[in-house]
Amino acid sequence: MHVERRHLACRDHMPIGAAGEEAAQRGLSPLALQLVGSEILKIAASVRAIQAQGHSVCNLTVGDFLPQQFPIPRALQDAVVRAYERRETNYPPSDGMPAMREAVTDLYRRTLGLDYPIESVAVFGGARPAIYGTYRAIVSPGERVIYSTPSWNNNHYVRLADAVAIECDTSADEGFMPTARNLKPLLPGARLLCLNSPLNPTGTVIDQEELRRICELVLDENLRRKRSGERTLYLMYDQVYYALTFGKARHYTPPELCPEMAAYTVFVDAISKSLCATGLRVGWAVAPPYIMGRMRDILGHVGAWAPRPEQVATAEILRDPSALSTFQTQMNHEVEQRLSLLHDGISQLQSTGLPVRAIPPQGAIYLSVQFDLQGRRLPDGTVVTTNEQIRSYLLHAAGMAVVPFQAFGLRAETGWMRLSVGAVSVADVSALLPRLREALLAVA
Repeated sequence: MHVERRHLACRDHMPIGAAGEEAAQRGLSPLALQLVGSEILKIAASVRAIQAQGHSVCNLTVGDFLPQQFPIPRALQDAVVRAYERRETNYPPSDGMPAMREAVTDLYRRTLGLDYPIESVAVFGGARPAIYGTYRAIVSPGERVIYSTPSWNNNHYVRLADAVAIECDTSADEGFMPTARNLKPLLPGARLLCLNSPLNPTGTVIDQEELRRICELVLDENLRRKRSGERTLYLMYDQVYYALTFGKARHYTPPELCPEMAAYTVFVDAISKSLCATGLRVGWAVAPPYIMGRMRDILGHVGAWAPRPEQVATAEILRDPSALSTFQTQMNHEVEQRLSLLHDGISQLQSTGLPVRAIPPQGAIYLSVQFDLQGRRLPDGTVVTTNEQIRSYLLHAAGMAVVPFQAFGLRAETGWMRLSVGAVSVADVSALLPRLREALLAVA
């Protein structure tokens, strides 16, 4: 009876239902109450609902690789299995297995011409912890973080760090990449500048000379700060897609263009996109050792290290240039084939007068497409005013699932969407294009 009475007392103080939820929320932190969930996951739920009704959907929403379309390298898979068979299942060092960290330094030396000591490298459970660790190691509450819109999740990381967001406007004509001209007035007082190339969500690559000009601005700003005693401005350079570039596009790094930038740059990287290994959760950061030491300690307390067997296996393939080259050449071909098919099909629709256009693919697994439907009338009589209306219409009328740029911080309702090809086949894309044509023809 004593136990039963205690149970009833607890139940009386924990009401269930809407009123109980409202009461419970008063006990949560401001961060928990203010942070919003992933917009893309909400869209994914609507896609699943349509599919559950038996409708065919070309799912261009997920920034992931469907293993049936893009399996990981067989050499990586076999190495993971061998690591488990050797029972490599205990804790790894908090900054990563030494062989894995050395493999990253070798990779950057071979592919990027960058020479870093092992003390500059730490391995984490994907690129996300590396981004979070960068924010937490550098940015104090109330300090300013600069990022362009659209870009992936910087708005959420700013909130997690209790920082102040400074958004840099971009334009389609510049591939939605920030320019030195637009960044210059934003740098004074900022602590962190965030760049991503190739860019998620746009699939564009920053121009070599533009990146050089941005680096020169950072160097000039830090020289000024050194004289005035102000805190340093750092650059977080997310290059998780750098193995995926197409045509004439080429990936550049800040220290490659301005060697002095090595003192101010934090690289974020992973095998998630370069090896189609999103679920293996192996990422890393490369930075000056004094920064890396703080990041290691912060994320060590979080337990954000990558699994030991996957680290051991990744180290093997990163040190096999032939296996890497063979896999990435084939992967790039498959990704570019899908992106080009989409781009060419959309460009053909545009040539017939339909209100759609696409930026030619340059990198990553994404295509930027504008559905210029604002002010037009849908078949049900609705006048389009938002990107969400466009997204919903394309899903229901064409079986085409896309993500509006609003999910990446862009506020303008201009019809720009991200199309991701990591989970679709060439046949899926080919089947989509006629459906898209009919859906656009039906818009008045």
